[in-house]
Amino acid sequence: MTYHAKSDFLRVMLERGYVADCTDYQALDEALVKGVVPAYIGYDATAASLHVGHLLNIMMLRWLQKTGHKPITLMGGGTTKVGDPSFRADERPLLTPEKIDENIAGMQKVFARYLSYGPGGGDAIMLNNAEWLDGLNYLEFLRDIGRHFSVNRMLSFESVKSRLDREQSLSFLEFNYMILQAYDFLELNRRYGCLLQMGGSDQWGNIVNGIDLTRRVIDAQIFGLTSPLLTTSDGRKMGKSAGGAVWLNGEMLSPYEFWQFWRNTTDADVGRFLKLYTELPVEDCDRLGALGGAEINGAKVILANEVTTLLHGAEAAAAAEATAREVFEKGGIGGELPTVALSAQEAADGISLSQLFVRAGLAKSGKEAKRLIAEGGARVNDADATDAGRIIRAEDLAEPLKLTAGRKRHALVTLG
Repeated sequence: MTYHAKSDFLRVMLERGYVADCTDYQALDEALVKGVVPAYIGYDATAASLHVGHLLNIMMLRWLQKTGHKPITLMGGGTTKVGDPSFRADERPLLTPEKIDENIAGMQKVFARYLSYGPGGGDAIMLNNAEWLDGLNYLEFLRDIGRHFSVNRMLSFESVKSRLDREQSLSFLEFNYMILQAYDFLELNRRYGCLLQMGGSDQWGNIVNGIDLTRRVIDAQIFGLTSPLLTTSDGRKMGKSAGGAVWLNGEMLSPYEFWQFWRNTTDADVGRFLKLYTELPVEDCDRLGALGGAEINGAKVILANEVTTLLHGAEAAAAAEATAREVFEKGGIGGELPTVALSAQEAADGISLSQLFVRAGLAKSGKEAKRLIAEGGARVNDADATDAGRIIRAEDLAEPLKLTAGRKRHALVTLG
């Protein structure tokens, strides 16, 4: 994008690679220069934690606040009851209100690491769209809001079209989701003067719907800004690892494992990820990303430390680096490794090595663990593991047992 921004926020977004598209660069830029712009991103409460796939947009909110504007984290207490059909092959399972509230509480812990909440003009605020969606009168909503939506146009959106092209069912419940999300933007503008919605590029159609609806109902100009949907240089979806989702809550994924995820970044992605996920100056990101040979590993450690410090704090990042050095350079055990504690009964009964790899999160199934061992990709206490059926008992756990999958994934097994 060649637009030359006057506002600090838009300049940072463009320089660091956060922008896929914008509904009106110039008018948004002028609004950002003129005063404080409240902007929001919506998050449905479908899990107990946010994951690395959410982190790019969280960093956009953080930069928004750092450049003097007001972030709004909108929790989908209402829309989670419907479920976003975007690019999904099937309907999301419906959650109870209690589970939704529990998930929002877990996600709130993550946001508090990146944003400063409070009553001030530039302070972030957290809202829940159940505040206005739960009390809607259906007939009034159809008459006042539904009449502004063309079904023909809604069917043309890629997220819906791809589902229908595969002849997969799209329920009326899900079809309503895009209307509710558009209504969120209208309500946020009415109630909080919100001028900007941000989100991944898969949300473009939903964002444009909200802008059109707000113009039609209250004749207000508002804006949309989307970020690219990231894949790693080897084609994998950003945020996925061999062990599953890379969670941002420390109780679901240890700081060490989080650190290790970033340390294992592919060489070609280092410079780009430094720009998106850290606050290092752009020129430093470019310099570090251009390193080659063994030097690029030093840049990966900087990336891992910077990203882990933002989420878990500097002490956790330093401890993770120290553990990694002990494990990889000295062959030691390291105190920050993920740990599985076997009960006395389990240890007395015994557990197969393949099942132990599954319990430790180093394999998704017994079949995968057996294949890992058969192909020579597993080690126990740094010795090659060859027998998937080997039974581990209490006498094997006098000292912690270190399991290794591949070259870089480790876990400890102890007697609980």
